[in-house]
Amino acid sequence: MKHSPVKSSPPAIDLEDYNLFRRCLIQYGESELFTDTEEWLSHDNPYRRTLRPHVFKHLDYSRPLRREDLLTYNSLSANRTLLTIYEQDFVLLPDRDFEAKQTDFKEFYSNRSIALGAVVRPWLERYLFSFLDKEISITGGWTADTLKAYFQDFADSLRRSASNKAMEAILASSNREHAARTFLIQLAGDFLLEASAMGRNILGHYGPLQSELFKIVIDEYGYGVHETKHSTLFRKVLSAGGLAQTPHAYWQFYLTSSLLVNNYYNWLGRDHTKFFRYLGAIFQAETTFIHSCARMAEMMRAVFGREVDVRYFTEHVHIDHHHSRMVFEKLIAPALATHGEGIIPEILRGFEEAALLGQLAEQDFCDQVSWSDDNQALKALHPPIHAKILSGELQPSRQQFIEPRGELSVTHVHDGDELCHINSGVMHFVTGHERHTVLNAGEGIVIRRNRLHGAIIDSEQCTYTIHSIGDHRKCLSSASTHAL
Repeated sequence: MKHSPVKSSPPAIDLEDYNLFRRCLIQYGESELFTDTEEWLSHDNPYRRTLRPHVFKHLDYSRPLRREDLLTYNSLSANRTLLTIYEQDFVLLPDRDFEAKQTDFKEFYSNRSIALGAVVRPWLERYLFSFLDKEISITGGWTADTLKAYFQDFADSLRRSASNKAMEAILASSNREHAARTFLIQLAGDFLLEASAMGRNILGHYGPLQSELFKIVIDEYGYGVHETKHSTLFRKVLSAGGLAQTPHAYWQFYLTSSLLVNNYYNWLGRDHTKFFRYLGAIFQAETTFIHSCARMAEMMRAVFGREVDVRYFTEHVHIDHHHSRMVFEKLIAPALATHGEGIIPEILRGFEEAALLGQLAEQDFCDQVSWSDDNQALKALHPPIHAKILSGELQPSRQQFIEPRGELSVTHVHDGDELCHINSGVMHFVTGHERHTVLNAGEGIVIRRNRLHGAIIDSEQCTYTIHSIGDHRKCLSSASTHAL
C-alpha cells in the first residue's frame, strides 16, 4: 500500500515571543537612517532620526515600565523608536532638494522597515503605556449627567487657576530665551504634524460622529487654506523664536516625556478599540489648551518682545473654546446616546490619562530648565566628589572614553547620577540646543539622572571618565560611602 508523504506545516509565528520582537527591533535599527549623527540638528530631512540602534541589543523591554521609570534611557529609546514607526504612516516630504533625499524617502517607507515596525510597535506600546492601567482606576456608577458635571467642574477649575508651571519656569530661568526655545522645541514634534494623529480616526464608517470629528480636523488644517493651517502658524512662532521650522530638526532635543505624550495620541488613534478613550483625551487636551495658550502667548511676548507673532496661540484660545464644546456636545454626548453609558469608563480613562501625561511632561520640562540653569553649580560639585573617589572613600563603577575632535555624543539620559571627569582635553557638555558648559582637563560635572544631555569634543583628543555615583547628594554627605 502506497502512503502519501506527510506534509509538515510551517511553524506558527508567535507574536508574543520576546526574542522575535528583539530580533525585529535590532534589524529595524540597522537602517542607516537611524544611526548616530555628527550634527546636532536634522536639516530638512524627516527620514533621518538617530535612534542609537547600536545599544538596542543591550535594552530590556520584556517588562512594562513603572511610573517611576518613565524618564529612563530605556523609555527614551523606546519613545524615539515608536514615534518613528508611527510616522511611517504619514506622508513626510522635505521643503526642498527632494531629489537628494529620495533614497532616504524610499528607505523610510520600505516594505522591510514597515514590516519590522509592525512587529515592534505593539511591544513598545505595551512597554510604555501599561503603567496607565495601574495609575488610573475608574470606579463608581457614572451617568451622562455626572460625566457632564465632572467635565464642567474641570473647565471651571481651569478658569479659576492662574498658574502654569512651565511658563513660570521659563520666566524664572536665568536664560529665558533658551528656556522658551526649549519649550517650543517640545511642542514642535507634534505641532508641525498638526492633527495627523487625530486624522487616524477620520476614515471608516461611524455615522454623524465621523462628520463632527472631521470638522475639528479641517479647523486644524485651516479649511484647506495653507496660510491659516495651524502648523503654518506654528512655523511662524518657531521663526519668531529663531528656530528652524522643519519637522524634527530638533529630534535630539525632545525630552522623553514630550515624545511619550506625542506617542500616546498616536497610540489611541491607531488602536481603534480605544476610540472612546480618544474622545476623553481630546476633550481634556482641547479644554486645557484654551488657558495654556493664553499664557504661552504672554510668555512669548515677555521673552521675545511685544511684536512677536503669537497668532498660533491666540487662534487656539479662540478656536479651542469651540473645539472643547464641540467635543462634548457633538462627539461625547451623541456617542453616549447612540452607544450607551457603558462607554463612560473609557471616555473617563482617556481624560485622566491625558491629564496625567500632561502633568508628567510639564514637570519634566521644568526639571530640565532648572538643571540646565544649575550647570555651573553642578560643575562646582565635581571637586569634592572626585576627591572622595581618588581617596577611595567612594568606589563607583566607571567607564573611560577616548574621543577625537568633533566627536558628538548623541543626546541621552542616565538612570542614576553620574560624575563626568575630564582626564585630558576639552569637552563641551551640552544641556540643550545651543547651550553648553565647557569642561577642561581636571574639571567635571555632576549629570543628574533622567536629564537629557550630550557632548562634543573641542580638542584634538579628549579622555574622560564617567563614574556611576547613584545619588550625588549621598556622595556629598559626611557619612562614608563605599562601593556604589
